[in-house]
Amino acid sequence: MPASKPAAGDRIAVLGAGHWGTALAAHLARMGRPVQLWGHSPAPLAAMAASGTLAPVFPQHPLPGNLHPNPDLAAALDGSDALLMAVPSRFFRGVLRQALPYLRPGSIVAWASKGLEEGSGLRLDEVAAEELPAGAAVAVVSGPTFAAEVVQGLPTALTVASPDLEVAERVAGWLRGDAMRAYTSQDVAGVCLGGAIKNVMAIAAGISDGLGYGHNARAALITRGLAELLRLGQALGGQKETFMGLAGAGDLILTCTGDLSRNRTVGMRLGRGESLDAILADLRMEAEGVHTARALYQLAHRRGIDMPIVEQVYRVLYEGLDPRAAQAALMHRQPKREDSGE
Repeated sequence: MPASKPAAGDRIAVLGAGHWGTALAAHLARMGRPVQLWGHSPAPLAAMAASGTLAPVFPQHPLPGNLHPNPDLAAALDGSDALLMAVPSRFFRGVLRQALPYLRPGSIVAWASKGLEEGSGLRLDEVAAEELPAGAAVAVVSGPTFAAEVVQGLPTALTVASPDLEVAERVAGWLRGDAMRAYTSQDVAGVCLGGAIKNVMAIAAGISDGLGYGHNARAALITRGLAELLRLGQALGGQKETFMGLAGAGDLILTCTGDLSRNRTVGMRLGRGESLDAILADLRMEAEGVHTARALYQLAHRRGIDMPIVEQVYRVLYEGLDPRAAQAALMHRQPKREDSGE
């Protein structure tokens, strides 16, 4: 499904009415695109339509005139030229399957979801390749982006990757504006991996902060987390330049340091002694790193890639390891040369 039209006329359906999907839909609408916003629960969409705001997620922001909340998936996709998915990664395949019968020929399928598929450990581009017809026009949108800042119109930069640079440019054209700079890439694997792995590292950084270990420890975790990202990412076909850019280092730094990060919040509360079940029940939002940690740990083991930070996060989340013991395990690993690649 090749791209052939300029981005300005694209009608876009955004699937996922959580914080990220709502923020993206509002931004696209402000850029002049006609946008349909669908979510699995009709109640938030009804609240938007009734209030004229982006309630319940951003009630202080008005609903743009060309953003239409729509609880009917078929109706949301009817007449749309493109699909932008912003659903949690564990629902990605299921929602994509639901949408497929209603997609118009030639539609672009893009996603801003970040994570790995549970069970299979597949990247989301690999999931899309299994579900979409050969040659489909696909793109991934990723980078250092907090939804609350995007919806406020604060300056943001991100990356759009597609095997076809024309498709990447078309999707980037939806997003570009005075407050958003969108770069393009063909490294789909690298962009997908960067967005997935950084969430697990943010949990690690949050645990360290929750334990009160200070800025030195956080900086070390970010730096060594980037080394783990590079090891696995390059082994799976990603490019070093991608991992050192917005979708890699940029997103990693933001998520490990920003107070708006859900994954860092989960880690901080674990470090303070709270249980994972209690944290997730209270959070009431998706923290992708919790699910990705298991898939990433299993993927690294299958590929024989050393990812000690990921391993300790997995053990804290799924084996009940005390966070202080996880920190001790990292500190007492066998010394290595920093440039050894391990």
